[in-house]
Amino acid sequence: MDTYSTDASSPRVSVALLILRVACAMAFLYHGSAILFGAFGGPGPRQFAAFHQWPVIVAYMVGLAQLAGGLGVLTGVLFRVGAACIIAVMLGAIVLVHLPHGFDVSNGGAEYALTQLLLAIAFLLTGPGAYSLAQLLPAWLQKFS
Repeated sequence: MDTYSTDASSPRVSVALLILRVACAMAFLYHGSAILFGAFGGPGPRQFAAFHQWPVIVAYMVGLAQLAGGLGVLTGVLFRVGAACIIAVMLGAIVLVHLPHGFDVSNGGAEYALTQLLLAIAFLLTGPGAYSLAQLLPAWLQKFS
């Protein structure tokens, strides 16, 4: 086997996916916890909702989607469901929050949210790779990983 194989089942691709999964998941675990629980000096659901002038239930949904998406992507358990949660949150963030500020992240633009959206789409297409806890799930749930 070529040591630089790009075969989806190769150990190199699985390690690369794991590294990308960890990097992506850290951001969503952080922001989801900040929204849901006020962790890391975050706003908590009421302040998050008030800042955006949204109902509090929307803050809970955004926080839960970020936290659950991050956990799914990190562990590989219900991986594609987690990636879909991240896609939904990033589409909302881009359209409702960042797009009016342009592309540049330093001006509040969509640059970082778009990057996370594209990672989540790629994850949805590839699956978690070999280094995942998905094999611990019952067979009928593994199709979502």
